[in-house]
Amino acid sequence: MPRKAFASGFADERRVSAKRDDPLRSLWKRPASIFVLCFVAVDLLGAGLLMLPAAHARGSGLGFVDALFTSTTALAVCGLSVIDLGAELSVFGQLVVLVLIQIGGIGIMTLASVLGVVVIHRFGLRMQLSVQAETRALQVGDVRGVVGRIVLASLLCEAAVAAVLVPRFWLEHGMAPHLALYRGVFHSVSSFNNAGLSLFTDSLTRFAADPLVVLPAALGTVLGGLGFPVLLELRRHLRRPRKWTLHTKLTVVTTSLLFLMGAVAVTLLEWNNPATLGQMSWWQRILDGTFHGVMPRSGGFNVIDVGEMNQATLMVVMMLMFVGGGSAGTAGGIKVATLAVIFLVVWAEIRGNPQVHVFGRKLSPGVIRQSLSLLFLSMTVVVLSTVALLAATSYDLVRILFEVISASAVVGLSTGITPDLPPAAHILLVVLMVAGRIGPVTFAAALALRERTKRYDLPESRPIIG
Repeated sequence: MPRKAFASGFADERRVSAKRDDPLRSLWKRPASIFVLCFVAVDLLGAGLLMLPAAHARGSGLGFVDALFTSTTALAVCGLSVIDLGAELSVFGQLVVLVLIQIGGIGIMTLASVLGVVVIHRFGLRMQLSVQAETRALQVGDVRGVVGRIVLASLLCEAAVAAVLVPRFWLEHGMAPHLALYRGVFHSVSSFNNAGLSLFTDSLTRFAADPLVVLPAALGTVLGGLGFPVLLELRRHLRRPRKWTLHTKLTVVTTSLLFLMGAVAVTLLEWNNPATLGQMSWWQRILDGTFHGVMPRSGGFNVIDVGEMNQATLMVVMMLMFVGGGSAGTAGGIKVATLAVIFLVVWAEIRGNPQVHVFGRKLSPGVIRQSLSLLFLSMTVVVLSTVALLAATSYDLVRILFEVISASAVVGLSTGITPDLPPAAHILLVVLMVAGRIGPVTFAAALALRERTKRYDLPESRPIIG
């Protein structure tokens, strides 16, 4: 071989090896990692903006921990708060929170993709993989169309809720027109994105007896919590359930059952509690009890004092919060489809069926493994975080467990202890909110991308179970 050809070939090999070893190129091949990095970057940017004097009502700016907590709870669409947004933040600070809620709800990678299409008129494969990891698009080819439909569905739902709230705030509750418009839009975005953040000190407690405020907020929470794949499919085949995919059927059926059971349980358990529903008329008890049966599904608003609920009610609320809403939406938790799969696995085992069947389909072993793994990891995070907070604070188990589940499932309901927790506890809750918002996404994507086919297997053995 000529010396020049040999040198050229050696140089080409070095370039290929350098590209293979480039950490940035390797990172681009992992869409879930890109999502995490983008989330953290936007979170820190939001915290920096909230630390500016212009973001504070008195011009002093927020401390780092409070700013980071507020930015995270908005971006993770959680709803826990250590400050009074309406009193302590200026209009600029409130708009920062509103933008973070919208970004967190629609999705960071989805929004980045839209900007990329507008600016450079391209939608590269790597970006499509990143959006696929966040939106759960079934195929890469679906992603381009899914992005536009997600943004459109979000804006339409938020506009519908605002169309009811704005005139109600103006005509019934005496707010100035511009203030009614601003607060109506803010709470419509917060409800659809399941953020639960409010500009009112008492959340929506002052509107407890007003169905035209309570019901639109609940409806926005339900729509956002179903998940974008389900919303888009219902739009196409609302009256033809036979054409629904298995995911949509599981989500709609499980969500409906949980809504019904949650509303009935909360209403009955709090019916005679004088600190919550006990002093209201019968229709107000049903209205507010139903509202609080919906909110644990990752809503975060409250119309009664959650801290005054009976412990039995708090237990029901915690179970609902842990489950959360639909996949690839604005809700958190382990998701209703995961709960449905686990229930079906248990039911099949009880009946002695070797396979898990539902709606004329057989569930794949991979789906079952992912569901069980997600359940175990979520329970482990909740238990370890609860132990850590119990050791660091003087609050009882029920209140600490409630806050931990609310943060990890990005719900936002609170018994009222969040602002009084020490800074170290606030940092732990920040980590939980981030993990709750992006953990299930990255975990599911990692399982899907790392799946390999083995050309051999090991001998089968059965340990004793139960």
